Amino acid sequence: MENPYLPCFEMIYVIVNYGIGSKVLRKAKEHGVRGGTVVLGKGTIKNALCNFLSLYDESKEIVLLGADWKTAEYALDELNRDFKFDKPNHGIAFSTGITDIIGSKCEKIDKAERGAEPMYKLITTIVNRGKAEDVIDAANEVGSKGGTIINARGSGIHETKKLFNMEIEPEKEMVLIIASTESAERIVNTIREKLELDKPGNGITFIQDVNRAYGIYE
Repeated sequence: MENPYLPCFEMIYVIVNYGIGSKVLRKAKEHGVRGGTVVLGKGTIKNALCNFLSLYDESKEIVLLGADWKTAEYALDELNRDFKFDKPNHGIAFSTGITDIIGSKCEKIDKAERGAEPMYKLITTIVNRGKAEDVIDAANEVGSKGGTIINARGSGIHETKKLFNMEIEPEKEMVLIIASTESAERIVNTIREKLELDKPGNGITFIQDVNRAYGIYE
């Protein structure tokens, strides 16, 4: 039987130009979010005339904020007013559902109460370093306009190597792509095929609903 409730917590993603992340974090705290994390990334877009994601080949900061859905909804609205994501090149902000935040309580959300189905999906792909651009290229072949690349490290059964009996964790790259609901499956299937993700150690990809979004231009 289908679960009639939505996750009552949300993860807010705010992607802005380098140097703006700390300001976003401070404002988010003023709007009720307890805390967050700022990570570095790189924006990519193949066609400078397209404003999708408002990202170009330059340094970005990704601010990750966890909150209950009411706080997240309010904070997103206020952050949009503060940073004017509706204007090109001012960044984007969006939220996805998360199951739980330990130590916090939240009211359940009825799907019927929340309203319309999500218009966008967040496609997250984690691959070995040097493969992120291949992910972007594969997605672009089927309609994606760009994404954000984050450097990371992995430690899994297929990712650990040994050098002089010491375990070495190779660097990873995480690619975030926002896509319309209609195009998400096509983009994921192309990434899966081009990057051969069914082979162990080549990477993983997963999809999340985007509950609310600001600053996305198609």
